[in-house]
Amino acid sequence: MIRHDGRALDSMRSVAIERDYIKNTDGSVLVKFGDTHVICTATVETRVPPWLAGSGKGWVTAEYAMLPGSASGRRISRNANQKGRALEISRLIGRSLRAVIDLKALGEVQITVDCDVIQADGGTRTASITGGYVALCIAVENIIEEMGLPVSPITNQCAAISVGMLQGQGHLDLDYVEDSSADVDLNLVMTSDSSIIEVQGTAEGESFNRSKLNTMLDLGEKGINELFALQQSVLNHG
Repeated sequence: MIRHDGRALDSMRSVAIERDYIKNTDGSVLVKFGDTHVICTATVETRVPPWLAGSGKGWVTAEYAMLPGSASGRRISRNANQKGRALEISRLIGRSLRAVIDLKALGEVQITVDCDVIQADGGTRTASITGGYVALCIAVENIIEEMGLPVSPITNQCAAISVGMLQGQGHLDLDYVEDSSADVDLNLVMTSDSSIIEVQGTAEGESFNRSKLNTMLDLGEKGINELFALQQSVLNHG
């Protein structure tokens, strides 16, 4: 079965990560999954939330927004980015990034990763996590250099991908056309030691059994391993 854009079922869209995309920040990338484009910036502050003050631990948090004009056919209100879907995705990105950093080793600093969708064609949250990780690593590189941390607090890689079931078959990295018609929509976040951070799976058309879930998880892990290689290449050639 060939998909509407000519890809095989287990193929991702063209993925690219351009590092140091924004000059005036501690870490930044432009990540592209096909026609989904997200700017991820990481900002370091020498403070932590009040409830962490004096603990010796740092904090990593995230904010996600779809910019006006990023989605076709409708205007995205700036106010919409402060509630509902945007807030839920912000929390997902933050959870994912905190899963791969030692907050004690980071010290009492806060890193905020902002993920701004400038063009949306499906998979914006998974692109944000994948690019946000690289922006976080670049910011940590700067902290190590400027603050003299003895070891990197980054403990693992993390990346994310969308998977779905359409007409009974698994599809990797859904674009908007596929996502809007999928029977099952699943987002997978993993670390590079094959541990799962989060699985978000929903039956949109009909319920799915364990066999279909395994198919989607296998597809997702394949795609995420490709993303890990790309992330590492970008970080190694900084």
